[in-house]
Amino acid sequence: MSGRFKIRIPERDLEVMAEFTDESPNTAKKIKEILPIHGKVSRWGEEIYFKIPNLPENLPLEANARADVKIGEIGFWDGMSGCFCVFFGKTPASSGEDPVAASDVNIFACVVEGDPKKLSGARDGDDIIIE
Repeated sequence: MSGRFKIRIPERDLEVMAEFTDESPNTAKKIKEILPIHGKVSRWGEEIYFKIPNLPENLPLEANARADVKIGEIGFWDGMSGCFCVFFGKTPASSGEDPVAASDVNIFACVVEGDPKKLSGARDGDDIIIE
């Protein structure tokens, strides 16, 4: 699955570019079909997540879903009826410096331009736009 998309948090003038990966192709395809996506940021440690408001159906976890993730990876979490998650550092589930999701996620993209750690400037309730 190829293609790029932008993650923007306008209130904080934050922006990174991400690219779809082949790790979770069904999830990548569904997310690509519903772009653009608008939401409100929630923080969990050094992770941004938000409910995907226009998701037509809940996506199942794919066979390779995992909780151990890397900085800059982007996943779909099936909690709260479907959330978009961007990992940029330690989370409350981490035992080291690497992020760990609350439960298994479908990794469908990764940040390819810009430093994902700059997303630490985002605050709960900020607007987020995926386009």
